[in-house]
Amino acid sequence: MVSNMIRLSTQFTYNHNYLCANQKLNRHFPSSSFRLRSKKIYSSDAKEFDESAFEAERLSLDAKARESMAQTSKRLIEAIAKEEEEDPKAWKWVIRKRVWDLMEAQNIALNPRPVHHRIPNFVGASAAAKKLSELEVFGLAKCVKVNPDSPQKQVRFLTLSDGKKLLTPQPRLRTGFFSVLESSMLIPSTINEACTSVGVAKYGRPIGLDEKIKVDLIVIGSVAVDPKTGARLGKGEGFAELEYGMLRYMGAIDGSTPVITSDAHVIYVGC
Repeated sequence: MVSNMIRLSTQFTYNHNYLCANQKLNRHFPSSSFRLRSKKIYSSDAKEFDESAFEAERLSLDAKARESMAQTSKRLIEAIAKEEEEDPKAWKWVIRKRVWDLMEAQNIALNPRPVHHRIPNFVGASAAAKKLSELEVFGLAKCVKVNPDSPQKQVRFLTLSDGKKLLTPQPRLRTGFFSVLESSMLIPSTINEACTSVGVAKYGRPIGLDEKIKVDLIVIGSVAVDPKTGARLGKGEGFAELEYGMLRYMGAIDGSTPVITSDAHVIYVGC
């Protein structure tokens, strides 16, 4: 089977009550505190931006998040094996683990490794990005929202290289919500850097939930995808759904906005 298959995913379910109340938004995402923290070491001014501090903190926090996910995964999988788990979503961790284990065993992943508790950077990701760029829906899009994970880096590059507006979430929504990048904000030699987490923080323009923006296409990463329905599994933190909900709240997308995902098409996982 090819490892760079493009799959169109179904639309996420949007719970209006989850994000629409300002009190809930402020409780979960106090944007003022995001901006107060970010001005110190995450300034969008490239001359003042401290790359080393940003990257060191990002890697440290990412490692802690993966460790937390690993503990959750282990607990749920062990409980399932003992038939003690009542969480209706626990089966998702079984599928994720099968995919991650297989990718490592067959060595079909690129860095960062190991792929566990990540959106896996699969061999063929760049070829998948090229196929995506050939789709009519990509060609017509003026603004594309792309996740910040490694396998979609080439999608971000092609988006900017084609003169489109790139909207990307700030990693794990720690320092804000989304950042906007446009090729007009960059010089050719910085476009590739702007497709990385450091580059987004360095060159991107942070936006809040009051930003007036229209997103024409959403590209997300996946761990596993159902080829019949388009339903997908991410790494287990729920950020793709949360970001989708925020965009709906902003009026940036609606139920007709297409969603595309790419993954390593290497295994059929039965439950």
